[in-house]
Amino acid sequence: MRRLTQKHFIRLCRRYSSSNAIQKKRFDKILVANRGEIAIRVFRAINEMSRRSVAIYSEEDVHSVHRQKADEAYIVGKGLAPVAAYLNIPDIIRIAKQHGCQAIHPGYGFLSERSDFARACVENGIVFIGPTPEVMARMGDKVAARKAAIEAGVQVVPGTDHPITTPEEAVEFAKTFGTPIILKAAYGGGGRGMRRVDSIDQVEDAFKRASSEALTAFGDGSMFVERFIQRPRHIEVQLLGDHYGNVVHLYERDCSVQRRHQKVVEIAPAPDLKEEVRNAMLSDALKLARHVGYQNAGTVEFLLDQNGKYYFIEVNARLQVEHTVSEEVTGIDLVQSQINIAEGCTLPELKLNQSDIKLIAHAIQCRVTTEDPARDFAPDSGRIEVFRSGEGCGIRVDAASAFAGAVVTPHYDSLLLKYISRARNHRKAALKMARALHAAVDTYFIDENPNLFKFVPSQNRGQKLLRYLAEVNVNGPQTPLITSLKPSNVEPIVPKIPTTPPPTGFRDILKKHGPEAFAKVVRDRHACLITDTTMRDAHQSLLTTRVRTYDMEKIAPFMSHNFANLYSIENWGGATFDVAMQFLHECPFERLETLRKAIPNIPFQMLLRGANVLGYSRYPDNVVYKFCDLAVKSGMDVFRVFDSLNYVPNLIIGMDAVGKAGGVIEAAISYTGDVSDATRTKYDLNYYLKLSEELIKNGAHVLCIKDMTGLLRPTAARILIDAIRQRYPDIPIHVHTHDTSGTGVASMLECIKAGADVVDAAIDSMSGITSQPSMGALVASLKGTPNETELNLDAISKYNNYWEAARSLYAPFECTTTMKSGNSDVYKHQIPGGCYTNLQFQALSLGLGNRFEEIKQAYAEANEVLGDIVKVTPSSKTVGDLALFMVQNKLDKHSILERAGELSFPKSVVELFEGRLGQPPYGFPEPLRSKVLRGKTGISSRPGEGLPPLDFDALQKKLEEKHGRELRDVDVMSAAIFPTEFDNFEQFRQKFGPVSHLSTRAFLVGLDVADETHVEIEKGKTLAIRYLATGKLNEKGEREMFFELNGQVRSIFVQDKEAAKNLVIRPRANLSDKGSVGSPMPGQILEISVKEGDKVCAKQTLFVLSAMKMEMVVEGMSFNLMHLPF
Repeated sequence: MRRLTQKHFIRLCRRYSSSNAIQKKRFDKILVANRGEIAIRVFRAINEMSRRSVAIYSEEDVHSVHRQKADEAYIVGKGLAPVAAYLNIPDIIRIAKQHGCQAIHPGYGFLSERSDFARACVENGIVFIGPTPEVMARMGDKVAARKAAIEAGVQVVPGTDHPITTPEEAVEFAKTFGTPIILKAAYGGGGRGMRRVDSIDQVEDAFKRASSEALTAFGDGSMFVERFIQRPRHIEVQLLGDHYGNVVHLYERDCSVQRRHQKVVEIAPAPDLKEEVRNAMLSDALKLARHVGYQNAGTVEFLLDQNGKYYFIEVNARLQVEHTVSEEVTGIDLVQSQINIAEGCTLPELKLNQSDIKLIAHAIQCRVTTEDPARDFAPDSGRIEVFRSGEGCGIRVDAASAFAGAVVTPHYDSLLLKYISRARNHRKAALKMARALHAAVDTYFIDENPNLFKFVPSQNRGQKLLRYLAEVNVNGPQTPLITSLKPSNVEPIVPKIPTTPPPTGFRDILKKHGPEAFAKVVRDRHACLITDTTMRDAHQSLLTTRVRTYDMEKIAPFMSHNFANLYSIENWGGATFDVAMQFLHECPFERLETLRKAIPNIPFQMLLRGANVLGYSRYPDNVVYKFCDLAVKSGMDVFRVFDSLNYVPNLIIGMDAVGKAGGVIEAAISYTGDVSDATRTKYDLNYYLKLSEELIKNGAHVLCIKDMTGLLRPTAARILIDAIRQRYPDIPIHVHTHDTSGTGVASMLECIKAGADVVDAAIDSMSGITSQPSMGALVASLKGTPNETELNLDAISKYNNYWEAARSLYAPFECTTTMKSGNSDVYKHQIPGGCYTNLQFQALSLGLGNRFEEIKQAYAEANEVLGDIVKVTPSSKTVGDLALFMVQNKLDKHSILERAGELSFPKSVVELFEGRLGQPPYGFPEPLRSKVLRGKTGISSRPGEGLPPLDFDALQKKLEEKHGRELRDVDVMSAAIFPTEFDNFEQFRQKFGPVSHLSTRAFLVGLDVADETHVEIEKGKTLAIRYLATGKLNEKGEREMFFELNGQVRSIFVQDKEAAKNLVIRPRANLSDKGSVGSPMPGQILEISVKEGDKVCAKQTLFVLSAMKMEMVVEGMSFNLMHLPF
């Protein structure tokens, strides 16, 4: 007789015990003690097996999809915290018993590895779909699992031989075995409660964080410590065991692609794994499972070092997140197999003999999580506004709350869905994924390949535009409307445009032969040339600079084909730059680039404020030079360089910068006074001739007379232009005026007769009043004369019709609400055209609208008080500020001089007298200047002289950190000139997207119900947006706005600012405040390590956050003072 050894006796006992411990029984109703994606996965299997499913859900999950997918659903853990609800064993057992559930499937996470949960099920007559409580206790305890592996003859990593609960024990292990070490949750997995520690001084804090995280996730903070294996691959073997001692493997998975010890990508079978190593691993996994009598599904995990040696690390006694790839490569449904085994079926009955299990495919799983790559993958939460799912042959999607409108809370795991690709080989499976993995990797793969996470940020333009339209509809226009008039519903008609290339224009000459040759061609031309100001000065004067690129771009190709003989198109500079960002929410450089693409043949012209560039203050010289260089590269050609005081040093800097950039230097003399009045001693003919000489001597290609006020009477025009032409016969002369007095056309005709080569005009419907003279009138008046233009009146008529309709879209900014016509009293008050309308609207905003006649009179007196200065932005604004100040305070030119020592003058007046704009031609008036400055010393040299160069690289780095994206040189330049306006614009654009592509009416006042607008966001991509309805106000003070985007219903929640005034809004971090610390993720504060008034050092722990079962330490930055929202 054969001797019965102790080993055989134990095996027979196990087999006898197992065979009698289970009775075959079909489950009619199964409860799934989980949520989200895995719950739905199990429900699907239950449904396919024709069983009834029961879901549980916490109070926070009342809207969760998983409860809707089950046949029945019941609330669990009422009144408990979100995670604690799913850890409430008594309540789960109560629900199962109360509703007749014969079995419970735990899914993964939560209670899935808790032996006390499995035991509670058994004690209450409920089958736990998983291993027995005894096996779970042994395998779920990493220390006990190590012992079992050693007993089974499987190699293990050096580690603690029992769970530890104090940091001191971890420190002692580190001292004994050295670092690095790895801390792991003793009773859980999935990367929760896991920390790598590289030095002993980090052990205590890492232990606290990992233990706290494990306690939250698994209900037990006990830890296991082991030596950290450098650069391993993480290989795991999928097992199935029945209650009769049968165990099989479903091959291995490679889970080496990890971040924060959590698996990200899983591959089956493991690529580039030597066959002998694979077979040995599979054999050891089966050996360990048989040794402990393993039942149901489980995973044995190994670390494979670079020498091909592998070590057992743990058993996951549950279904795993990545079970899907094993299903795909073997064709076996693991969840259904689990249920069948729990019902008492044997593996052979399920046709799951090892010889029957073959590798039939290759598969890869990628986890999609609600984490933000821009914030180091911190868990994110909120409402999913847009969701697009990847689909197609060989793609499986396991998901739950992955749809538009789903709300992701901060309470649970960040896993949103899983993509599983399946193909005949690894490469093809990889190609089905967004990013292919062509070879074996180790657990450092993500850390050492940061390029994996250099994502092109999602533009999400459609949703952002919906948010903008919703914001406008709920809270009103996002650019302030000045009048009560509404934009018309007219769609301006663009005349027919030829499909052939546009004819050659003056820009072709400029680009081919250079500025000097360009100027010579202009001077040799007999025909009068015209600059069209419609796209800049005309709408600056009539519509407060509010015309958008959208309406310019539509008519631009027509101009290119029909007005190739224009000297230039003025479309940039001056006030258009800051207004574009501040009020139109568009990039001024993008405007220039867009128009240049549409009009390649006609020179573009801009207004450059000399050393002041485009701003209202002084800048370092390198800013002036770099701006001009960037402007030329972006498409600018002719630079009208002027100074608000005709201060030559300021002009020369601008002229030199333009010349070095390769642009046409059009040096401008700002006109004031009256050269036809022999009694005037200031600004006489000699003044202008002398100034012309200085500008020509300093390199002007073209000389401009800039009559920004409209003071150049016909007689004076003839005298001035004739004198300059006689003295300087070779320089082209360009004249600019405003038609405020109504004599603009007459004055320009006189200039042309006297020898001017170019004059400014605006298209008829955008001309007159404070704008430029009418283009059509000038062209018609010159017809049949030696100076007849080469422009076609029929084309002008079509062009005019377009702008007549387009102007009606800008009714909210229409100057004719306050000024019905031109006014000859401009010769008295001398208010420049653009300044005139702005001053009117300023008066209205100050409640002085009915006193504008007084303000005009005060303007004349203010000019006299200031010494009769040249008046053009910004000096014209200074005079206007003083005029308003005088009217508000009931002052006249006499009283203001008498009381100058006690008055608090407007800032612009003080800066003028300080010399920040330069030096006026006839000096500052005394003793007024001394009284205003009150002992301060003014600037006697050029204002920008001596300013240190701006460090553009440092500024770019600072801005990119602030706004979170790569910036172009032109963006940095915009910020250098207008820092506040650029910051606001950038934040606006990131929030609301490319609003410049919206139609003007929609941009200004939004859509009416059932209105539809088409938005071409780029060539070949057009969004169809229809506004459907506005929802009621909710408890958060929000309204839900409903739209259709390309036929799909979308909704946006918008805070109703008026209704939400009484709501308490939590403060948010201010990105522009370096001492302001924001939360890196929404969640719960577990621990606060500082108090108000503390001095915070860099890297000092401020507080600990918990969200989605992950903890994060928020540290201080390198600033002494920080603002914390206590």
